Amino acid sequence: MTAPPGPELSRLAESYGVATSYQPSPDRTVAASATAVTLALTALGVDAGDPAAALAARERELRERLLPPTVVCWSGSPPAFVADLPEGTRLRIATEQGETRSAADQLPPGVHRLTATAPDGRTADAHLIVAPPRLPAPPGRSYGLLVQLYSLLSHRSWGMGDLGDLAELTSWAGRALGAGFVQVNPLHAAVPGVPTDPSPYRPSSRRFPDPVHLRIEDIPECVQIADPDRLRALREGAERLREAVLDKGALIDRDVVWELKREALELVREVPLGPGRRAAYADYLAEGGEALEDHATWCALAEVHGSDWSRWPAGLRDPRSAETARARGELMDRVDFHSRLAWLTESQLGAAQRVAREAGMPVGVVHDLAVGVHPEGADAWA
Repeated sequence: MTAPPGPELSRLAESYGVATSYQPSPDRTVAASATAVTLALTALGVDAGDPAAALAARERELRERLLPPTVVCWSGSPPAFVADLPEGTRLRIATEQGETRSAADQLPPGVHRLTATAPDGRTADAHLIVAPPRLPAPPGRSYGLLVQLYSLLSHRSWGMGDLGDLAELTSWAGRALGAGFVQVNPLHAAVPGVPTDPSPYRPSSRRFPDPVHLRIEDIPECVQIADPDRLRALREGAERLREAVLDKGALIDRDVVWELKREALELVREVPLGPGRRAAYADYLAEGGEALEDHATWCALAEVHGSDWSRWPAGLRDPRSAETARARGELMDRVDFHSRLAWLTESQLGAAQRVAREAGMPVGVVHDLAVGVHPEGADAWA
C-alpha cells in the first residue's frame, strides 16, 4: 500500500512525533505511505490498526497526563511546564548533583528526575533536562586536522593507527603548527566477528570505545607480562603487518590487527594491578555502573553465542532476565576482561586529550559520534 495516510492516521502520527512527509530538497515534499507510518507507530508500541480508536485513546492520555516523559527548560528562565500543572501540584526534583528540591526555579544544568503529585492523587515521573542558553565557545578561532585514526600509522603501530599515534599527532600539531584541534573518526566499539562490520557509523556501542585502538606498549602492566617470548612473537607479527601497509601498499586488516592485540591483552590481564591502578579501575567500574556492566556482559555473551543477540537463547535476549544474571555470574571473568579493556581504552583516549591541551590546543581531540548503532550490538541489546 503506497497511499498516503488518512487524516486520523496523520493526527495519530503527529501526536507521537512521527513525520508523515519529508523534504529531499526545499522545493519538493514527499508524503510517507500509510504502511510506513503504521510500521513506525508499531515500532513505538502503538496499535494503529484502528486509527480512530488509537487517536481517541491517545488524546485521552494526553489530556489526563501530568507530564510528558521528558521536559526541557533553559537555565535562568522560568520553566514553562509548571504553568500547565493543576494548581497545588507538588514537585520533587532529584538533581544530577545529588540534591533534592521542591521547586523548579534556579536549577543547575543537567539531567534531573522530576516527580509531580497532583491534588487529586495523580503522579507522574519525567526526565527534566535543564540546558544552558548556549555552550561555551573556545577562545578565538582556530584550525585543526581531520584524520581517520586507523590510517595514522607510525613505526610503532601494530598494523593500523592507534591512540599512541593520536597523542603524538596532537603534540606535534599543537606545538609545531599551532593547531587548535584534531578530529578523529568514531572510535566506538565495533560488533565483533570476522569480518568486523567495516563501518564506524554502525557500532556495537556508542558509549564505549573499541580496544583495537589501544597501544599495547603504553599499558603499564605490559612490561610485567609473564611470557615475554609470546609478546615478542606477537610484536613481530604486528611489525610484518605494519611494514606491509607502510612499505608494500597492503590494505589495513583490522581483523588481523585485533587478533594480535586481543592475545596480547589476554597476557596483560594476567598481570595484577598495583594498588593505585586497582583503585582507579574500581572508580571506573563505579562510574560506569549498569551501562558498563551491560556492555561487558554483551561482549562476554557474544564470545559464546555469536554477535547477533536476536539469535541467542530466549532468556539471554533480555539483559534484566534471571538467565542473563546467571550467565553473567558464570562468565564474570570475561565480563571483567571486557570492562578492563574499556577502561584501558578510555584511559589512553584521555591521555591523548591531556597531551593536546599540554601542547596548547584550546579544543584538543574532537571525537566524531555515530548517529545510530548496529541492531545486533550491545546498545541495542541493552
